[in-house]
Amino acid sequence: MTQAILLNAFHQNCVGHQSCGLWRHPRDRSADYKNLSYWTDLAKTLERGLFDGIFLADVSGVYDVYEGTPDAALRTATQVPANDPFTIVPAMAAVTEHLCFGITGSIPYEPPYAFARRISSLDHLTSGRIAWNVVTGYLDSAAKALGLSHQTSHDTRYDIADEYMELVYKLWEGSWADDAVIQDRQRGVFADPSKVRKITHDGEYFKLDAIHLCEPSAQRSPVIFQAGASPRGRQFAGRHAECVFIAGNTPEGVAGTVSDLRNITEDLGRAAADIKIFTMISIIVDETDALAAEKLQDYQQYVQPEGALALMSGWSGVDLSEYGPDESVENASTQAVQSAMQAVGSRSIREWGELLSVGGAAPTIVGSPSTVADQLQMWMDRSGVDGFNLSYTVMPECIESIVDLLVPELQSRGVYKTRYTQGSMREKLFHLGPRLQSPHPAASYRF
Repeated sequence: MTQAILLNAFHQNCVGHQSCGLWRHPRDRSADYKNLSYWTDLAKTLERGLFDGIFLADVSGVYDVYEGTPDAALRTATQVPANDPFTIVPAMAAVTEHLCFGITGSIPYEPPYAFARRISSLDHLTSGRIAWNVVTGYLDSAAKALGLSHQTSHDTRYDIADEYMELVYKLWEGSWADDAVIQDRQRGVFADPSKVRKITHDGEYFKLDAIHLCEPSAQRSPVIFQAGASPRGRQFAGRHAECVFIAGNTPEGVAGTVSDLRNITEDLGRAAADIKIFTMISIIVDETDALAAEKLQDYQQYVQPEGALALMSGWSGVDLSEYGPDESVENASTQAVQSAMQAVGSRSIREWGELLSVGGAAPTIVGSPSTVADQLQMWMDRSGVDGFNLSYTVMPECIESIVDLLVPELQSRGVYKTRYTQGSMREKLFHLGPRLQSPHPAASYRF
């Protein structure tokens, strides 16, 4: 029997996240991303549909590998312009009670001391509804924006990330005791200095000698997301992640990744159930299969394949403009391309550009509520994932259709919640306490 399905909306604080060109659709509102009402309306819709969260992607650079310039990305609004994802969370939290927020923060571009403060602040403001998607960066354009010539090597980035995690765990977990804040009005003592300690860190990549500026928040450490698929990335996930975001073209293909991640987690001393695994899916749903198919055809009129190829070139590090439109992945000899394209399979350059413009790299399920629910249950049963990050198409109608049509169907089958669990994000996902517990490494640094 299918377990309860977890659902996150997959978005970015920009116009075109992965569905390249659909900002041109007459019903699309994604160009309103600059307005708070866009985000507050979305948050209220997601909470009405009992979504577990909104997962906010982010990049620190532009996609300039395709043709050696950012022109294609700029023309098609492919993840540029893009605003800071952290800024919209308080507004969405203010109009919701349960919706959780997974925010991407890139380790190479976020100083750990300031970043730890920002996360703690959001954890306070949201009453513990915060997750951090840990990324190590992949665009040379982002490195150049900070004065570097290129990205640090792949595995070295994860070495840096391991030390970064140790440092922020020390700040979140070890600087303040739970009872440090006493608010004694009679004696005029707000915090007991004996229960606040300085964190001293002298590592290979970071040095610190300071107390954390924030008192303990609901979760202390946020829920940790991770999305790296490489062997080194999976090792990092097995040690640190509570939720892992993966991608794949088929449930059978995803199942191998799921099994590997759970085995690695157990090998590192944690339980396989200590991680929730999400895969990326795009859904186009309408009252009937025929109407959903018509909706897909309608969307396809507005796609901009050039934007999809700019994305793929950035993900792979290979300029796909150098290949003919009918060449396939086998013609590109680098492992980077093969890894980046594995989610969509072996197709020609032309097919990638057209296919990835609706739903991005996510497999797209099209149909009536019953058809889509059948497919989601099949994915759950065959792959072993815990839920889905839903890549959007035309906003906000794609989310509204899921909430109004698909969610009731899933509920009627007993595979989707009918009410929220109370508490922090960690409590909602794992039905445990709000704080990380041993053997997770963060627990070892607690005051």
